[in-house]
This record gives sequence, structure tokens and C-alpha cells, in this order.
Amino acid sequence: MSFDKQVRVTPELYDYVLDHSLAPDPAQRAVIERTRGMGGLAQLQVPAEQGALLTLLSGVVRPRVAVEVGTFTGYSALCIAKGLASDGRLLCCDVSEEWTDIARETWREAGVADRIDLRIAPALETLDALPSHPHIDLAFIDANKDGYISYWEALVPRMRPNGLLIADNVLYDGQVLEPNGDPTPAAVHAFNEHVKADRRVEPVMLPVADGITLARVKALDED
Repeated sequence: MSFDKQVRVTPELYDYVLDHSLAPDPAQRAVIERTRGMGGLAQLQVPAEQGALLTLLSGVVRPRVAVEVGTFTGYSALCIAKGLASDGRLLCCDVSEEWTDIARETWREAGVADRIDLRIAPALETLDALPSHPHIDLAFIDANKDGYISYWEALVPRMRPNGLLIADNVLYDGQVLEPNGDPTPAAVHAFNEHVKADRRVEPVMLPVADGITLARVKALDED
């Protein structure tokens, strides 16, 4: 395969990308700064360019029902909520009261708290309790990597035809090529192979941030 179109992203070019993308609003900037103060944990937050992409994708889909698996301090949920349909709602799954307390505060400040339903419980329990028929328009997976396949299998049958599934960290800092016995990149690699073999979806993997997979859910009468 040719790499002629690949560009090495320097810090200067990265700043250029951010300068020419949808900028975070005041509420988003506030949670970015607050999360940055958490030290190493801040890396769990999606970067600004990925947040802009989530808002764009949500705005294109205009979901009435959206689901996020892994919420942390609420930045990605806020990005998705900005693109919801006028009557749309976002279900967020997380297990941390401490981190999601920041999320709740962020959503209140942004004026979207009434459109987000946060469930503090193991995500698979929350997903399995949802109606089994296709009703979800958009789903974002960004949680423990060893659970990705289970989350995927809980979500795909519940996605409407042409619904959009998004999975984060699918390159895992490049370690998916050689997991070397590390269970986390090995789990991500297994998930990537699972998605690749899934005939129910049309996936594309993009080298955005730590890697992101977008997958359109096919209608039942499609091959």
C-alpha cells in the first residue's frame, strides 16, 4: 500500500489542525482544563480534534437515541450532546461517581444535563437491560478495552439501520501491531479483528488521535 498521502504531524501542524477545526465552546474548554489538572488521568479524555469530530458526526446523524460507553469527566458526552436531535437523548454508562460528578457539573453548565441519562453501573448490565429491538442511532465506545467486544455485541443488534458505531483507541499507541503479551493491546487487536469480520457493519478505521473506527450498521436486506 502507498503512504504518499500520509503527513507527519508535528506540534506546529497539530496546532494548525486545531486552528482550522471546530473550536471547543466555553463549557468544553472548562472541562478540558479541569481534566488536565488530574495529571496522568487526563489522557483518558478524547483530544479536541476528536471531540470536534464527534460533534460533527452527531450533527450529521442527529440521533434521537445515542449511547456512550465510558464517560469519564463528560467531555465526549458533551460533544455528542451538541449534535442530538431536538428531542434526542444520550445514555451514558460509567462506573465512577467521582469522575462523573465532574461530568454532571459540566453538563449543567452547558445546559444539556436534562438530555443526558447517566447510569452508574457496569456498562454491559446497562446495555443488556435496554430494549432489544433496533432503536439506537449513534453509539460511542471508549471504556475498558477487554470489554469492547461485549459492548459491540450488545449494541449492534440494538442499532437502527444506517446507525453509526464509533470505537476509540483502536490503534492503542501502535501496540496493536505487536501486543507482546500485554493484555490491553491484545484485547484491542482482537476487537479490531472482530469488527473486520462482522458482516453486519461497514467499518472504516482512521488514524485520528489514538485511532478511531466508524461503522455504519447495514439494513437487514443488505449483503
